[in-house]
Amino acid sequence: MTASSCYRGRFAPTPSGPLHFGSLVAALGSYLDARAVGGEWLVRIEDIDPPRCPQGADTTILRQLEAFGLHWDKEIVWQHGRHAAYQQALEQLAAQGLAYPCSCSRKQWQDYAIYPGWCRDGLNASGKPVAWRLRSDLAKRPITWQDRLFGHQQFDPAEMGDVVLKRKDNLWAYQLAVVVDDAEQGITDVVRGLDLLDNTPWQRQLQIALKLPEPRYLHLPLVVTSQGQKLSKQNLAPSLAGDDRGIRRQLFQALQALDQSPPPELATELPESQLHWAVVNWSVERLSPAEHRLSP
Repeated sequence: MTASSCYRGRFAPTPSGPLHFGSLVAALGSYLDARAVGGEWLVRIEDIDPPRCPQGADTTILRQLEAFGLHWDKEIVWQHGRHAAYQQALEQLAAQGLAYPCSCSRKQWQDYAIYPGWCRDGLNASGKPVAWRLRSDLAKRPITWQDRLFGHQQFDPAEMGDVVLKRKDNLWAYQLAVVVDDAEQGITDVVRGLDLLDNTPWQRQLQIALKLPEPRYLHLPLVVTSQGQKLSKQNLAPSLAGDDRGIRRQLFQALQALDQSPPPELATELPESQLHWAVVNWSVERLSPAEHRLSP
């Protein structure tokens, strides 16, 4: 892709806690991919699950991004204010017969690998709270796309189950919200961790059903601990450094995790200098599909 402001990428963290090193690698990868072609880079706060989002976590994340020199374009979008847009999309899907209410509990179908679709033709039990699911067997299938690192991908979402679009507690599910918001913000390229690759088939089904643009995808290799465990807030991954020296060191390490081979002398440079080098030298071709294992 030649330099163009038509590129628009994004980083969309869930504010369930401060960013960790794995988050930094994902943010940095999406930032560099956008800036290297003169594109825009947006930040969206995916706070549709309030019980998981402690007060002030979003502010902490934004301060961390700024400390690492990752400055965004345009106003930040918070998902908690987007209810009407999600509801409209759900109604569109229901009108097409692609979304249905489901009263089943996880306990009821725990012996099955995926939800068996018991409510597809009517509620299995009336008078109970309902979730809304995507009718993955009727939506476009199979789903194929070309991942910019992992190559040709093909999935049949019907073999993955009817994903939840709206929960029984009336909170919106990730799959629907991310599709609606990416389209609303004009996102052309999604750069994110490999752990979300198998979410893409449902998201592409939704994009097609709602007649929304289909962005390009680049899934980045995961960062794992020395024991091979994925870095995550659930696994108590430590927060990013807050001191100047630590920020410089971790930014350099993130460039290494992205296989960009930064020169050793860059490790002590200010974030602005490191990012300038990284934007000029960004290369998706250097990325290895292998996970990046942290030293003990």
